[in-house]
Amino acid sequence: MSQVTLLDEVSQWNQETCRQELQTVLPKLLISFSEQPILQVITTKFLPHLPLSDLELRCFSTVLPKVVSMFTSLLEEVSKQIGGLSSQNTELQLFLRKILQTMVQILESLSCCIRHVCSIEEAVSFDAIHSLPASILRVLKDTFQHCKDSEVMYSGRLSMVGDLLQALFREAYSLQKGLMELLDKINLKDSASEEEASDLVSVIHSLLDICSIISKLDIALHANTWKCVIKLSVKYQSLIEDQLRHEDISLSLCEDLCTSVENCLELAQQIQQTGRQQEAVNSAEYKLFQKATKMCRFFANTLVHYTKEFQAFLAKSCCRFHQLYLQIHSKFPPCLCAPSVPLALSEELRVAILVPMDAMLTQLMPFQPFAESVLNPDIRKTKLFLPQCLLVVNVLGKLFSQPEETLRLWIDGSQFPEENPRWSVFEAVLQSFRLCTLERAVPVFLPGVMLRGQAQGTVSLHQHVCVHMCASVAVLPPQRFPLLERLLLNAVLQADTQTAVLTTDIWCFLARYGTADLCFHHVLLVTHLIKSCPDESYQRIHLGLLLRRLLFLMTPKHQLEFVERFPPSQEENLTVWRHILLRCLCADALVRVEELILARARVVLEEWQNNGYRLGEIQRLRRILECVLLVVRGSSPRVESVESSVKIVSQLWSRISSSQVQTHPSLQRMMKMLLSMSAVLVKQLEPPVILQALSCLSALKIHTCPDDLLLAALELLSSLGNIFIPPNVQGQVLPKISAVFYDLLTHPSWLILQHITNHEEVISQTLVSEEVKTKVLNFLSKTVVVQESEEMRLKRLQEWKNVFERHCKHLEEEKSSPAHTPLPAEPCTKRARRETKAEEEYERCLQTAEGALKDLQEVEKSEHSPFPPEWVRVRLKLLQTLITQITSTAEQQS
Repeated sequence: MSQVTLLDEVSQWNQETCRQELQTVLPKLLISFSEQPILQVITTKFLPHLPLSDLELRCFSTVLPKVVSMFTSLLEEVSKQIGGLSSQNTELQLFLRKILQTMVQILESLSCCIRHVCSIEEAVSFDAIHSLPASILRVLKDTFQHCKDSEVMYSGRLSMVGDLLQALFREAYSLQKGLMELLDKINLKDSASEEEASDLVSVIHSLLDICSIISKLDIALHANTWKCVIKLSVKYQSLIEDQLRHEDISLSLCEDLCTSVENCLELAQQIQQTGRQQEAVNSAEYKLFQKATKMCRFFANTLVHYTKEFQAFLAKSCCRFHQLYLQIHSKFPPCLCAPSVPLALSEELRVAILVPMDAMLTQLMPFQPFAESVLNPDIRKTKLFLPQCLLVVNVLGKLFSQPEETLRLWIDGSQFPEENPRWSVFEAVLQSFRLCTLERAVPVFLPGVMLRGQAQGTVSLHQHVCVHMCASVAVLPPQRFPLLERLLLNAVLQADTQTAVLTTDIWCFLARYGTADLCFHHVLLVTHLIKSCPDESYQRIHLGLLLRRLLFLMTPKHQLEFVERFPPSQEENLTVWRHILLRCLCADALVRVEELILARARVVLEEWQNNGYRLGEIQRLRRILECVLLVVRGSSPRVESVESSVKIVSQLWSRISSSQVQTHPSLQRMMKMLLSMSAVLVKQLEPPVILQALSCLSALKIHTCPDDLLLAALELLSSLGNIFIPPNVQGQVLPKISAVFYDLLTHPSWLILQHITNHEEVISQTLVSEEVKTKVLNFLSKTVVVQESEEMRLKRLQEWKNVFERHCKHLEEEKSSPAHTPLPAEPCTKRARRETKAEEEYERCLQTAEGALKDLQEVEKSEHSPFPPEWVRVRLKLLQTLITQITSTAEQQS
């Protein structure tokens, strides 16, 4: 009997005939199997009569491999012929439709196999259906891939076969759903064979591959496939956990979660763009958003469940988990890269995602590979600095409810060279805060902590980090305080000032939380460090800020002891006292310090006068003047202190030369001190002294002076508005004030344009040009001349951030480079001891000569100076001859 005749005859048989002829006809059909009709006959007529024990041996093992080969060849034929498909080529169109119809029928036949196995009441094992899951999954993978690629493959010809492609997808959907039901029915025992375990692992991995294909085809199928993967993995964990591709599973979950979040945000942006946010709840877009949010929640919870069950196998995935946390948090405010979406939708998505992510963080904290990824010193590779900062702060909040082993993991850092480098979590917080330069400049705000049962509203990033760090310090075990102190000291000594301020806040909390003796110990440590730092270095400035704050926390007894240990009467201690606010001292200590500072100032001033006002001693004079300024700025300096300070200021103004100030940076810094002191003491100064100060100031070239000097000048000018200027000197004083103000108003620095005088006469004389008048009026009326978009502002701040970070890097490299020896702009603070009086005479004479020559050079450059007469050139040549003779004599003697 031919194959066609046999098929025609069998198709007419009833079920009883098929059961009777099973042993005879089925082998013939299996041997001659080559087309889909035979498969249909086998699955509909004979398969229902095969017992479970015979399915694999007598049917599946023979038929299903041939079905897979047949299905693959049909797909290859479609791919080969599809290029010629067109509306004119009806023959090819019919041919391709026939192939697709055959593929649909094959899937239907495979579904029959699934339904039959599911209908069997007895327990099903993988051994009984060994070939079925693997074959179906291979066909499903090819089918879904074809459907996914159809839009590109068929291009504009999709309408010619679109109905069959939809039927193909629907049948594949139904087939996979049936397969997952069958897999749920199978119940393997711990004693299952290695082959069964291998089959199960193969099924899970195949479903994982299908997940990556169908992620954009159907949300429900995608979710159900993932549920099946996780359910099988967890259900048979003890049997297969060491065979699963855990890294692939976890990475796929991460990617699907990120994709789902992106979809949600795109939908939220579309809702925002429609401008109908109020009606969004009832819109189709909002329903899609809710559906997408549900998928986000599903993937987040699935990831949490998977990491909980298989954490021991996920060491290689920890870097991806870390990056995932940063990516997810970067999508929400206050991150600057977060997309603009309606607040209500953002909060809805935040709850769906961040709550599971927080639970996942708690699970992963005891896991060393995760801690190593989060605390990796190579923090710049994360790029998402604010999410990284929020992550380590979040860890800090959870840490002290963890066991001792977890505390050691996060607090102690790496201890041995063979370990992967790992910061302490405290250092990670401070370093990540330092990198949030842009976020601090914008600035960004975060929800405040609960205080007395109420939320604080929003707080700055500085306050957010400070509160959590201080809370951690309060519960830190005592044995870890030395580590914390070292980390805080390192943070104070780095170049970023705001990070140093944050560290100072935390250090002050530590000092208040500890004992008075601990605070005094810290003060002594910081004081010795200040004395050992280079002059004008950022380390000394940061340490000075810390010392100033700590002194407020000391007991009166310790303050008096501090004064005795570091008396300001000793010059080496002046570098310490210049950083201290005297109002922090108790009454006894304050009186003692004022007496010592002013006494020392009188000695230094007298020695400077006796040595002929040498420029080489300006730095020494400036150091004591900085301390005198602290005295006069005190809350209520004694009458004696004010009188002494007035005498010092009056004497020094009589010795200041504007031409020398313009030339010597050391004199500029001293003049800055004088201006600030004069501003405080302006009511006690005599009018001639004020006139001397203004004369010197007006003679300067304002646009070439440093900003700090000009700010001190503004401080003096502002104070002049609070005193009465006698009529007999108003004609001299007011024009000079007007001239200086005019120069300052035309200065390019925004720092300078922040003050105005309250002398009406001065205002009218200052606004002599329309440009300056417009600038002042705009400033007073708070008129913004140039509007800056948010995007442009962020771009500008980003450029500023890059400049700032390069500056900090340069400072730190400069500090650590042994080859760096900067050229002094003025005589060194400490000179080698001179052995003879003659050397001092040389020094005095040379400095006098240098000063005179520079004054002469300034006169020559002056716009109002006439062309130098002939006698000047003759005298200069004589001086040049004299210098040559002195040089020759010195060379001969050496």
